[in-house]
Amino acid sequence: MARELPSFDAGRAPVEPGPLFVDWLLWALDAEVPDAQVATLSTVDSDGRPDARMLVLRDVDAARGAWWFAADADSPKGRQLAATPWAALTFYWPAQGRQVRLRGRVEAEGGDRAAEDFHGRSPASRIAALVGHQSERLADAEELADAWDRAAALLDREPAAVAPGHTLYAVLADEVEFWQGESGRRHVRLAYTRGHDGTWGRGLLWP
Repeated sequence: MARELPSFDAGRAPVEPGPLFVDWLLWALDAEVPDAQVATLSTVDSDGRPDARMLVLRDVDAARGAWWFAADADSPKGRQLAATPWAALTFYWPAQGRQVRLRGRVEAEGGDRAAEDFHGRSPASRIAALVGHQSERLADAEELADAWDRAAALLDREPAAVAPGHTLYAVLADEVEFWQGESGRRHVRLAYTRGHDGTWGRGLLWP
């Protein structure tokens, strides 16, 4: 039995992609889609090979066309972005048959804004960030347990502590595509492209 999917009238979409993305995200949250704010971040390594991982969207600046996420600057993705500051984000909400793809230049921001983001996280998330060593080789579970205990003790002593490499990144999108599935396979794809003057153009794509 085919799923009942929401309709999408691309002709009534806003002139910029940010407000439409926020509308789709809120729709997914209202529908209690699991992990609606989770996206796939794609980068490239020093050899030009693609790399990808799942992470949580931290904020959206619809007016600026910026999608924010956080990462350790010394993690593989942090190092890749330092070398090649371009990335793509992909969101997928299967219950609605919706996908959003965007890509653009990446800007990093530390300081007070990154610290505010860090302090807004759960204690376990902050401890995990203070442990550090993301993606490095781990000898055994005991090594992680010891590092976790030390990080927890540090956070207990210094509640205002911030992981040294904690950084906010903004993907300043110049291309954003909205994909709405249709049970008869006549999917709707609406693509936005930002011009050199900062204004957005849009048009439909063949499914």
